[in-house]
Amino acid sequence: MTGKILIVDAIATNRIVLKVKLASAYYQVVQAATGAQAAALARQEAPDLIVCALTLPDMDASELCAALKSTPETRHTPLMAIGCRPDAQARMAALEAGVQDVLMKPVDDQLLLGRVRSLIRAQNATAEWRMREDTSQALGLAEPALEFVPASHCMLVSTDSGRAQLWIMELRPLLRSRLTLANVTNVMRDAPGGKAADVFVLILPEDRVAAIPTLRLICALRADALTRHAGVLVLQTRPDAGLAADALDLGADDLMTDGFDAAELTLRLTMLMRRKRMDARLRDSIRSGVKASVRDPLTGLHNRRYAIPYLNRVAQHAQASGRPFAVMVADLDHFKRINDLYGHASGDAVLVEVASRLRAAVRASDVVARIGGEEFMIVMPGTTPAEAREAAVRLCNDIALKPFELAGGASPVQMTISIGMAIGDTATPRDTTAMEQGAKLMDQADKALYSAKMRGRNRVTFSRPAA
Repeated sequence: MTGKILIVDAIATNRIVLKVKLASAYYQVVQAATGAQAAALARQEAPDLIVCALTLPDMDASELCAALKSTPETRHTPLMAIGCRPDAQARMAALEAGVQDVLMKPVDDQLLLGRVRSLIRAQNATAEWRMREDTSQALGLAEPALEFVPASHCMLVSTDSGRAQLWIMELRPLLRSRLTLANVTNVMRDAPGGKAADVFVLILPEDRVAAIPTLRLICALRADALTRHAGVLVLQTRPDAGLAADALDLGADDLMTDGFDAAELTLRLTMLMRRKRMDARLRDSIRSGVKASVRDPLTGLHNRRYAIPYLNRVAQHAQASGRPFAVMVADLDHFKRINDLYGHASGDAVLVEVASRLRAAVRASDVVARIGGEEFMIVMPGTTPAEAREAAVRLCNDIALKPFELAGGASPVQMTISIGMAIGDTATPRDTTAMEQGAKLMDQADKALYSAKMRGRNRVTFSRPAA
């Protein structure tokens, strides 16, 4: 499954139709008929997204959104509403309450699925950073958020500068941001002092062919180091479900399909800037000066102090989401002979190179830590047993197949590594704490590592057969 979605609608037919559409796209679907049922199910099932009717028997989408935000378990769960008629007041109230988007019936399937993919992708990315921040907080290392928030910079990108300038004039009294204008060809050139805008509003021309160059700009913004974390909102001057879905799949953060509306655009930009500030704060909390206390000073990897709480967080998240994860404990084979024959400086050089190879061989979302002298731990969230096996074999090969250069002109030496692995069991009883599950997996991986050593080293051993 690519994600879990909670459908909330009082009308069973509506739920069934929507379930068929989402299930055909390989989403796991759970259902509720009222807001109260939805709030309870959201706490129990931990969905990646909630899709609800704009009005429900016991509350509306705005009230459901407020109820979700009132509990820690569902505070960050995104919610999208579907309305039966174009009620502008209810739509704006829902957006102001924190609903991610409101689609009006009849909903185009392509746009619906594009919106679902975009919201779940954003939720998963933010959850990963949030999990790391939670780890830092558990260690007492998180820095307090700054109260002062500088004005953001919002850049409108349009092929019609006259119309865009009029829109900027309408937005200025409503939006506490610096507003600038650019065309498709000079977006990056107009970044003052090499500092890009915080949010880009890409205004698509009415003609479909003419809109393509503006749409392609999303890829350029996401690929550039200056703009990859900037917010991107696509504004369509003429509805086109296909282009809208393409924009979301290319990486747009938000979308307006019905043309310019100053009040709605102001609200969406304000929400988008708030989310981007939060994302930046989450990233900065990982990259700040406190890293020194959770980093191994020799290799630059995380140390045991960070890795064990992080493993517990991953276990907790897996227990709620039902996604498997892998834990590896890796140990260099016969490392002591390097220190004995060539000295500790050479041994340190080998450890630094091993750390570099391990880090390069796994995904950005995986955590590699040095937990002992020549012992390492790798935590891989959202990883199936087959993917974990493939990664472990790759790690062994990366160490064994390329000799290690030593300081002082000594001949390169051959090194190997043994790996013990355990797979997080998503069926763990709910009364098992994350700390207990993390400790159990570490013990299983340690025993698997011992088995790998006993069976000849330079190999991967699982704590139990992989499914």
